[in-house]
Amino acid sequence: MANRLTHIYTKTGDQGETSLGNGARVQKNSVRIECLGTIDELNSIIGLILTEPLSQEIQETLLEVQHDLFNIGGELSIPNHKLLDPNRVDYLEKQLDDLNQNLSPLKEFILPGGVKSAAYTHVARTVCRRAERCCLSLKQLEEINITALYYLNRLSDYLFVLARALNKENNVPDTLWKRS
Repeated sequence: MANRLTHIYTKTGDQGETSLGNGARVQKNSVRIECLGTIDELNSIIGLILTEPLSQEIQETLLEVQHDLFNIGGELSIPNHKLLDPNRVDYLEKQLDDLNQNLSPLKEFILPGGVKSAAYTHVARTVCRRAERCCLSLKQLEEINITALYYLNRLSDYLFVLARALNKENNVPDTLWKRS
């Protein structure tokens, strides 16, 4: 494979534009670029979670998620390009169900926090929700692969359950929200 990034700075973005994967130039503050940036931010936070002690299964799942997020980014960088297989949504649902079966049912909202890995996971969950909102805004302007929206929705659910599971694994109970 040839080197894809031989020159990191190009100076072509100095005036507030960037290139998409198809060569089209767009403003750096366009909804499409905002989506790409938010997906990248989410992927980076998942990378941060992976620096924490995690089971092999969770590590493997999060690594799969990182690859899926790169595929979503690829779709966003080349309009009308599809990379994310709809089966990836099913994969996430299975991972979510496996984690959730060992957790007690929730009767109240919980506060984000707990052990560091769970706290990072809650941050990832909120960024995932923002990425989903951003992609929905883009879908209202242009066609995108709807599978990306399904995936981001399931991923935020997975991250919520993962945070709870990480706390349980470390004997840290959920902190329930106290209504005023």
